[in-house]
Amino acid sequence: MNLQTVEIKAFVPARELQRSLDFYRALGFEVPWSDGELAYLHHGDCSFLLQAFDAPGFAANYQMHLLVEDVGAWHAMVLASGVAERFGVDVGTPEDRPWAMRDFTLFDPGGVLWRIAQNLPRPAAA
Repeated sequence: MNLQTVEIKAFVPARELQRSLDFYRALGFEVPWSDGELAYLHHGDCSFLLQAFDAPGFAANYQMHLLVEDVGAWHAMVLASGVAERFGVDVGTPEDRPWAMRDFTLFDPGGVLWRIAQNLPRPAAA
């Protein structure tokens, strides 16, 4: 019996699928497949499914976490992409967190909160 796993993907809700697809494309995500109700998106080895699904309160309580190697470079790219102005979304400032990560927040057009982060070195145990 082979119980090897391959990957796990989240189904991310989108109030307006095309608007959300445009948003993620502006951030460098590729969309190799979409059928108007569901789309497969990836950036490098990271992927998720974007679904045309809008339930009151669901997207406002949905979070995604993207671990990157250089959060400063990602923050600069997000700002340079113009998504905040083009899509009317909020982009936070990178901050060091007590859980040994530096991250910033980014909301997508449907209200999904993304935390884009990099690991920080943990202090040596005393």
